[in-house]
Amino acid sequence: MHEFSITQDMINVVVDQAKKSGARKVKRVSLALGELSSVTEESVNFYFQALSKGTIAEGAELIFRTVPATYRCHQCQEQFSGEEDRLTCPRCGGSQISLVEGNDILVESIEAEA
Repeated sequence: MHEFSITQDMINVVVDQAKKSGARKVKRVSLALGELSSVTEESVNFYFQALSKGTIAEGAELIFRTVPATYRCHQCQEQFSGEEDRLTCPRCGGSQISLVEGNDILVESIEAEA
């Protein structure tokens, strides 16, 4: 159900930015979905179609890019991709790891008609 509010927030951003640039109609929205975000393309598509009705974003095509999870080791500063359950550094074996990216949902670009 959190996809509902995430998609609503995304539509608000898209519509606001498109209007600020003088757009009349949003044609395409490119999104980056982190692989750990627990948001699916299917859910976002479904909610986008329903929630964008009556806005300048209605009928816009959604393009998705998956952002892999990337971690950084606090001991040696190695940055690496990996699975969430493997939280040790492949370089030094350190266990003080933090997520750098892969948990976000971002609007990367908006294509619109003026």
